[in-house]
Amino acid sequence: MNSIKQFQITFDCVEPERVARFWREVLGYVVPPPPDGFATWNDFDRAQPPEHQGPAFACIDPSDGGPRLFFQRVPEGKVVKNRLHLDVRVGTGLVGEERLAALEAACERLVALGAVRGQLLLADDDNESCLGMQDIEGNEFCLD
Repeated sequence: MNSIKQFQITFDCVEPERVARFWREVLGYVVPPPPDGFATWNDFDRAQPPEHQGPAFACIDPSDGGPRLFFQRVPEGKVVKNRLHLDVRVGTGLVGEERLAALEAACERLVALGAVRGQLLLADDDNESCLGMQDIEGNEFCLD
């Protein structure tokens, strides 16, 4: 059996395009081109029946190295802690004060985009420092 090499990460959310645009800014992703026959995604969306407009949005890694992120509308808001979260790797290879400075700089940029700062976990014998955060709809992620 062949192993699977491609996957996407799906977010349940209330406002798919808004959350997708947040993550696009966080990760440097881009919006993929609209389907054939449509100049823009808005044109595509307006061609759908009203009950099917705006139910999903996506963004992709322009280098094609990372997974596609897909955002789908669900009627309920987030209630409990995520069972899966993204680690946004901003401090790879850094330790001590240098790592903390990288985490804080990234945090400041993301808070300006609407993220919420969480708990800073300082380095211990097994792990380097990381900073918990939430996106604009409360999904947890870490600056690592």
